[in-house]
Amino acid sequence: MAKSSQLPPIDGLLDLACRDGVDIRPTLLRVVTDLYVQKASHTAEEERQYVELATGLVDAVDTATREIVTATLRAYAAAPAAVLHKLTGEAPAPVKPPAAAAARDELTEMFMTARPDERRLILANLVPDARPMRRASPETLADLERAALQRDQTAFSRTLAAALGVAPALAERITRDTSGEPLVVAAKALGMSAAVVQRVLLFLNPVIGQSIARVYDLAQLFDEVTPEAAAQMAAIWRAPLARKKPAHEAVHYDDERRPARSFGHAARPARTGRITGPTRKADRAG
Repeated sequence: MAKSSQLPPIDGLLDLACRDGVDIRPTLLRVVTDLYVQKASHTAEEERQYVELATGLVDAVDTATREIVTATLRAYAAAPAAVLHKLTGEAPAPVKPPAAAAARDELTEMFMTARPDERRLILANLVPDARPMRRASPETLADLERAALQRDQTAFSRTLAAALGVAPALAERITRDTSGEPLVVAAKALGMSAAVVQRVLLFLNPVIGQSIARVYDLAQLFDEVTPEAAAQMAAIWRAPLARKKPAHEAVHYDDERRPARSFGHAARPARTGRITGPTRKADRAG
């Protein structure tokens, strides 16, 4: 039978917290708060239970615990005002969700440092972008495959950065990642075929290529991940670079790089805020 609430019965928790000789009330408040914010929304009963439990524990915990719980709730869009008021003694200001830009940066780092199973979970739960990324040109895809077959990770990374519109450092992380999921996502977002992806996986990164089982597993992931999810992850990867794009650039500052980034794409209008080529501050040093 499905449980009606994410939280255990309040009476049992309070009894446990008040046992003689064992004061677990600070830990209990932190744990139930962490559990509460894991859900985007709650039923009226779930909120009632949490508010009753949390407000009953606040007076019995130390200042450090209050600060930790307050910070956790302030970062949560659906934080109960009664609990925040009890914690701070002040009428809480309207709680805003984390800035979209910060959330995208955090998701990028979370994905790049996650385990393979966690990466699959993130991809499965991405909300597709209504504006899918433009696919790479045949010439760009050929350049990527050629670099992979030659085991030239530097050239592959450079081409990938331009094709995806991401920072060079992130493109290098994708290229050299020894697990391979970021590479699969990038290939899917760019419109690479399954056959080409398999060849790239076999040759580009020796850690991946030496394991046929790993290549097969990544090929399956390529079939499973949707183009929409891949495009959304690519858009998240591009976000930091878009924010750093200078408002004005000298007309001829990157003329020497133009032959290397002729990938068959027309540039988007400057006011869109989306980057299709390596128009980055870092390129000025080149």
